Amino acid sequence: MPRKALQRGRVVVLASPDRDSAHHESVTQRHLAREAAALLGYAYGGVHEGGPLDWPSYAVPQRTLLVDEALALGIHSDADLLGGVVPHAFVAGKAITHGLVAREAAAPAGWAYELARGLDGAVLDGYSAFSREDARIAARRLLARGPVRLKAASACGGRGQAVCATFDAFEAALATITAGDLDVLGIVVERDLVDARTYSIGTIRVGASRISYFGHQRGAVDHLGRTVYGGSDLVAVRGDFDALSTVGMPVVAAAALAKAIHYDAAVAAAYPAFYASRRNYDVVHGRDADGLPHIGVLEQSWRIGGASAAELLALRAFAADPHLACVRVSTHEEYAGGAPPEGATVYFTDRSGRFGGLVKYARTHGDGYPA
Repeated sequence: MPRKALQRGRVVVLASPDRDSAHHESVTQRHLAREAAALLGYAYGGVHEGGPLDWPSYAVPQRTLLVDEALALGIHSDADLLGGVVPHAFVAGKAITHGLVAREAAAPAGWAYELARGLDGAVLDGYSAFSREDARIAARRLLARGPVRLKAASACGGRGQAVCATFDAFEAALATITAGDLDVLGIVVERDLVDARTYSIGTIRVGASRISYFGHQRGAVDHLGRTVYGGSDLVAVRGDFDALSTVGMPVVAAAALAKAIHYDAAVAAAYPAFYASRRNYDVVHGRDADGLPHIGVLEQSWRIGGASAAELLALRAFAADPHLACVRVSTHEEYAGGAPPEGATVYFTDRSGRFGGLVKYARTHGDGYPA
């Protein structure tokens, strides 16, 4: 079917019928699409109803797309969307961060066995597994050196995880993983760290503008008493990852940047069909059970995420001031908190109480460093 030509470009939201999205995620997605439209000088076109996108269009999907899905929509490069495109569903999840327990271990079609070698030195000790028996092998190996963290490869926002100090605890956590999730997307079993801090390293492109940033995440306690993602504090500059060298990063943040660059390059080499306009990496620094320090990439995000509202605020700030070299921005996800500060960009307010009084907002803190 030929693509219809538009007089003015349009930014559209791609709904994800296969993903159980919370209402606040959908509201956030629409906010980000409107922000992208303003940056591009396009109109906001609402939710795309299916079929090839009209041209010129810019898509904001909620999840990472598969190559075939992108092609059917008319998406061919990172200039066409705010997000990423991968050749297999598992590539978008946490499982690619680690290798398997053995060459003959269960693995999905398309698994890049060489990636584990490519990521050596960029990630923590750990394994990915696509069967319960392989997961048990991974746990036995790692528990000999201290507690492990089990993570569903598809989980986000700090959910779908369990720290296990014993094999019995691991078995109980493993029992909560469904067969469908395990077989298709896998799970991660990795060394758990204490006194940990998670750094956010990323780069994003919208139109002709690209920024890169570093910062750290904050935790929050949600209405169910769970520790979840609470926001990000970021320092952003114009350009790609290399531009961050002009900021004078703290030593640990600079090490986190090096790990993220290593990870990004290794994945691109292992899966050449992958591309993304947003590349965000969570890098953890902490101590193991023996008190030794470790730093490594936990996971990637090539779709809109918790920091995206701050990323777009930074792009807006750079667009408004051609002389601006560095800007500090943040996102906040607060439960049953007070009113957001004056000047904040509020993009979700839970007036129903269904999400524990969740308020989501972003802020610009001015130019300069530190955050």
